[in-house]
Amino acid sequence: MTDVKTLNDNFRQTFTGGRVMLTTGINAKSQDDIAKILSKVRQFNHFTKANDPYNEHDFGSFDYKAEKIFWKIDYYDKNYQYLSENPSNPNITNRVMTIMLASEY
Repeated sequence: MTDVKTLNDNFRQTFTGGRVMLTTGINAKSQDDIAKILSKVRQFNHFTKANDPYNEHDFGSFDYKAEKIFWKIDYYDKNYQYLSENPSNPNITNRVMTIMLASEY
């Protein structure tokens, strides 16, 4: 098993190992803006005790063109019905990252 932080970092940086969901507000942007937002998510590395108290690297926020963007990783069972019992075990966990405007949260 790998720690949750490492699994989340790998998923966020590569977008492999889970599903990436874009909200309506993100999807309404131009393809160029979406590509830049996705790149900022991949490169995000501003984790602090204040925004990452459990050291899992499962949430981040940044500004893009005067809008606050959030991304959040959640953990589900293999059927996407319930929360995962053990997010550090990729054999029983599906990761879902949602990228959204802060106003959509």
